[in-house]
Amino acid sequence: MLDSSQDVGAATSRKALTINLDRSAYGAFAEIGAGQEVVRHFFKAGGASGTVAKSMSAYDMRVSDAIYGHPRRYVSRERLEQMLNHEYGLLVDRLAPERGPQTRFFAFADTVATTPHDEKGQGHSWIGIRFQSEPLSPPSEVLIHLRLWDKDANRQQDALGVVGVNLIHASLNARASVDEFLLALVDEVGVKRVEVEFAHFSGPAFNAFDNRATALRLVRLGLTDAVLFGPEGNPEVPSEYLYKKSVLVARGTFRPVSLVNEDMLACAMRSLPDAGKDVLPLFEMCIGADSHPESELIDRIRLVGAMQHPLLVTRHRGWYRMPAYFRMHTTGSITLVAGMNNLVDLFNPEHYVHLEGGVLESCGRLFKDGVRVMVYPMRGDQLRRLVLDPVACKVCFPESYNVDENSIATANDIQMRPSVSGLFQHLLNNGFLVPISGADPIAMACQPRTLAERIRAGTPGWEQEVPPAVAVAIKSLKLWSV
Repeated sequence: MLDSSQDVGAATSRKALTINLDRSAYGAFAEIGAGQEVVRHFFKAGGASGTVAKSMSAYDMRVSDAIYGHPRRYVSRERLEQMLNHEYGLLVDRLAPERGPQTRFFAFADTVATTPHDEKGQGHSWIGIRFQSEPLSPPSEVLIHLRLWDKDANRQQDALGVVGVNLIHASLNARASVDEFLLALVDEVGVKRVEVEFAHFSGPAFNAFDNRATALRLVRLGLTDAVLFGPEGNPEVPSEYLYKKSVLVARGTFRPVSLVNEDMLACAMRSLPDAGKDVLPLFEMCIGADSHPESELIDRIRLVGAMQHPLLVTRHRGWYRMPAYFRMHTTGSITLVAGMNNLVDLFNPEHYVHLEGGVLESCGRLFKDGVRVMVYPMRGDQLRRLVLDPVACKVCFPESYNVDENSIATANDIQMRPSVSGLFQHLLNNGFLVPISGADPIAMACQPRTLAERIRAGTPGWEQEVPPAVAVAIKSLKLWSV
């Protein structure tokens, strides 16, 4: 895979020519918003008459609406599916009687918004293909959402053209594995120029592909920083799911979802202005350093789904990256929910050695645009164990800290090391860190870090530490060898 500093063209031209010389593949191209960036590679490669049945671009909204129907948003999954439905249906209706037994029909479509001349807004595209893996077979489909990171619109168009050729070639020729397919999408452009933030596969050509596992592979392969799963546990498109919404985000590992995870969101929601009106509560799970297999991660996604909460899966440990991610998708407010242990991560300079400003720079990025972090309280006996942790003591808490085991400590109550106490107090005084009160004593008594091990060991009582729906799901799915 070439990065963005290298010239592109040779591999793309080869792929286009290979498809042109494959007389079994024949299709229609419909492109809106940037130009005919994909089909031009097939024309330039030579022999396009063997591949291109039709090429069109309908720039005027009234013209494209007359052809495809009226979408709510023009660069959207809805518009892409309208285009694929229309073009594939026409192609098969017109040509199947004559060419059906020897032809793999396909329809390719994209709808694009490049960065405008004023450089306000981020370039992105919906791109997809509906195709037959064999003549006369039912169609299969791939839908992709891309972020285009080049600053210049012409470069974005160029990247889109390459990814489009890659998508067609991979669909027809590279379906042996999810990783092979996904990495093929960014061949000759690389992740510095395009981000694949959503991919959906359907149809008989992809019977072995699981869309949840595919979403996780996007993160682990570095093709995107985060993927979003809806309340039913299915991948969602962040830019459409989060559009104009305010978000309330609680981080966890969810091995499994516990009462404390649920209570963190509930307490924070009650503490928000207007009782959290029009706020979307969601969980976030970082898998950047999580070595568990995708099968277990999918199990955790299912358990969050049992609670009917969306789940954001990310690859970056640092919370300071979160506001920038959400700002790509929404103009609403951003509130994060943290436990006391998360304060250790927040103030740990070892997490920010790659930032010139270290902890101060990370806080500047985290708390801009009115972002707040609401801090869940901790029982005294649990806080005492946290204070004894070598890293926590080095980063946050003084060695002489004496914690009353029977107390309930909020962010207002805890003592911090002199090296961070000034910054900590500044964040508290200015409303960037917001103490949470009124937590459920039963939830606070939970020990979520050891839940999976206790479930595996058959230790009695674990059911009382998880929501009832989660306990039922764990038993029915036989998770952690229950």
